[in-house]
Amino acid sequence: MAYKNLRHFIDTLEQAGELVRIKTYVNPELEIAEVTDRISKSPDGGKALLFENTGYDFPVLINSMGSYKRMCMALGVQELDDVAKEIEGLFKMLSKPKESILDKLALLPKLGQFASWMPKVVSGKGACQEVVMTTPDLSKLPVMKCWPKDGGPFITLPVIHTKDPNTGSRNVGMYRMQIFEKDMTGMHWHKHKVSAKHFMEYKKLNKRMPVAVILGGDPAYTYSATAPLPENVDEYMLAGFLRKKKVELVRCITQPEIEVPADADFVIEGYVDPAEELIWEGPFGDHTGYYSLADWYPRFHVTAITHRKDAVYPSTIVGIPPQEDAWIGKATERIFLAPIKMTLVPEIIDMDMPVEGVFHNLVISQIHKDYPGQAQKVMNAMWGAGQMMFNKILVVADQGETITDYKKLAQYVFRNLNPATDIYLSQGPMDVLDHSCSKMGFGGKMCIDGTRKYEEEIDSAYLQVSSPTTVDAKAIMQQFPEIKAINSQLLAMDISCLLVAIEKTRPFHVKELTEQLYTLPAFAGIKMILFVEHTVDVMDLPSALWRFCNNLDPKRDSFIIHQPSQQPGKYIGGIGMDGTLKNKVLDGFERDWPNIIVADDATIAKIDAKWNELNVGPFIASPSLKYKHQIYGEEAVVEL
Repeated sequence: MAYKNLRHFIDTLEQAGELVRIKTYVNPELEIAEVTDRISKSPDGGKALLFENTGYDFPVLINSMGSYKRMCMALGVQELDDVAKEIEGLFKMLSKPKESILDKLALLPKLGQFASWMPKVVSGKGACQEVVMTTPDLSKLPVMKCWPKDGGPFITLPVIHTKDPNTGSRNVGMYRMQIFEKDMTGMHWHKHKVSAKHFMEYKKLNKRMPVAVILGGDPAYTYSATAPLPENVDEYMLAGFLRKKKVELVRCITQPEIEVPADADFVIEGYVDPAEELIWEGPFGDHTGYYSLADWYPRFHVTAITHRKDAVYPSTIVGIPPQEDAWIGKATERIFLAPIKMTLVPEIIDMDMPVEGVFHNLVISQIHKDYPGQAQKVMNAMWGAGQMMFNKILVVADQGETITDYKKLAQYVFRNLNPATDIYLSQGPMDVLDHSCSKMGFGGKMCIDGTRKYEEEIDSAYLQVSSPTTVDAKAIMQQFPEIKAINSQLLAMDISCLLVAIEKTRPFHVKELTEQLYTLPAFAGIKMILFVEHTVDVMDLPSALWRFCNNLDPKRDSFIIHQPSQQPGKYIGGIGMDGTLKNKVLDGFERDWPNIIVADDATIAKIDAKWNELNVGPFIASPSLKYKHQIYGEEAVVEL
């Protein structure tokens, strides 16, 4: 389904009971984010919110794709898997041998359909250019400051257009933009991103780089800008396929080399000068749930701002999951399963990215296993596939169990797992936002092979010992006073994993404690111990796993145990993993460590006071309250 514009999408959401209009004044500085954080963490993502009283000329739309239903509505489908099935059908049709003239003729209608999805540049001006600011001024837009230690207000849903100066190929991506002046922002593109490559090409040519940013329009544009497409595939081809209608583009007014969708709500035109000094951008409360810390990024100079007469400013917040971006990620997980299966991993059955893993940290793949070593083959293929190269922990299971029932999946994986032989540690490129890496953008990876094993994959030197169903937590904490809490509930579920909260006091503390615990008879058969810092509530399993996955560098922080058994020459395998905060004194960690993101007390109190005026349902307490005691100091950087 193609939406005529963002207002059309808003009307559709409202008719479906999926949108709430908020007429009470809510400040874009911190307050909108606090309301949205409460709503987005409601069951099923709450509702989309349209803030109509922002103190600006434009309303703010947020959480518009923040549920499974609204994500499907944004892409015009009943189920996200429908898109994957259509893509798989197209792959099969195009790759099928064409043995007769009739087979070839049968392709013509589909080829005509392909042509109808291709983006097209049209003459004249678009609705996005109905109003032209004579003097561009970003302060006229209701740009949000989302979290108290953000470096300033950030545009959080910008669809950014650049072109390769040599080939003219377009890239459409999404990178946050911090407002510094009325006509200047930062441009936070990471070194791995295509726009950053374009930037380097302009730098070689010593030329200014034209850039255009749109906000709004059909939500398919916003989604397509986030999609992990190959470098040579135009994102507006994907948008055309999703909406079953070509994207009509118009040339920018001051940067005519760049074309943008005619039905966008806002267009921000400008340039980046590669010869100019970079600007210190950030911090920013990011999708990991931690602040991404300040660093040097290019400056974007605004030369024009245009917009529709009835423009709506779309925005989002990211932070401690779940947030709206979790559902955008779910769409990518479902849509791109088919291309992965058809081009890279033919044995893949399903894939899941749990919200606690914030996309790149944890990916579960299910394969049809036919031979020894197949999980490792899949591991290598997936870590070499586009943005999957940023994956930190990959769990591979087989057809023996569904991967969407996490309890049954964990039981199956742990039954099949020898931690001494079935966990593979590697290194490679990592997301720049991954704070756990000792070096920015480069760190450890882990593959957990939870598939059933063929004889060739089993090391006979290791015994499979039954896991205990509980441990005496009180006795263990008396023996090891640095242990502040133990969650053994998974043991009772036939999941051989223990969560331990520890207050570290010396170098190599977690490594040494792992070795000490595995000498205890009570720990024989416990396959995995996950350590988190002492401030974390280990009984809150989703939060503890979110903290653990963020703080772990698998290669540096994993300690595999080969505990001698009572049988000569036989061992029992185990592993301890350090998901605690790292610092220079105890861990030799040289980088700054970020704090988790929480709202400030004043903002929480303001929203508490005006909640009943918002017309968003029963009172919801701030999600930040449960994390207040887990921050170290009041700044974006941890203070110990």
